[in-house]
Amino acid sequence: MACFGNAIMATSTDSRWSMTSLRAALPSLPSSSSSSSASLCFPVAATFPPSSSSSRSLRISQTKPKSVLKSFCGLSSQNLLFFAGSSSEFTGFDNCFTIIDNGGRVYAMRHGRRVPKLNRPPDQRRALIRGLTTQLLKYGRIKTTRARASAIRKYVDKMITLAKDGSLHKRRQALGFIYEKQIVHALFAEVPDRYGERNGGYTRIIRTLPRRGDNAPMAYIELV
Repeated sequence: MACFGNAIMATSTDSRWSMTSLRAALPSLPSSSSSSSASLCFPVAATFPPSSSSSRSLRISQTKPKSVLKSFCGLSSQNLLFFAGSSSEFTGFDNCFTIIDNGGRVYAMRHGRRVPKLNRPPDQRRALIRGLTTQLLKYGRIKTTRARASAIRKYVDKMITLAKDGSLHKRRQALGFIYEKQIVHALFAEVPDRYGERNGGYTRIIRTLPRRGDNAPMAYIELV
């Protein structure tokens, strides 16, 4: 400022210039009551966070793109890790890329999945289906969940279809699926007279009240 003041005093002695013209040519500076010397005040962009104004130096560029990101308050997209660690209100990069939220699991396509899995591995699921089929053919009517009743329905129909054929090969196939041998022999003896003129649809599912405790949907499945 001292050099600037000397330049003003040097030009004031010249007859070609006057102090009034020099003051009119100078830009207007904001007056500060706290400091005696004048200072230039550059407005800070509104996109910078308040905490970074004191820790970072101000850099001014003539060509600066005006890009405002809604998910990042004043920071560029290259500083994602810094923003995630410095801000306590950061919840995720939802505005950057798509986040698939389906309960925390990624499900594949249902290729060849014709029977519900019933929350069991394949060996236990097959044993459960064989046991329920055996009990239904033995008693004629059982009570189970709706998912299990729908799962065993086609296996019961298949056993009855094998019994309608009556050949030795079909009997051995039924013996390999049904647990009790006596049920197989009784099935092959009674099915031709009972379902001889019926083509499919040998079972009926009747819905009932949910189960106490876990509120699972229950149903009766019976032979027609």
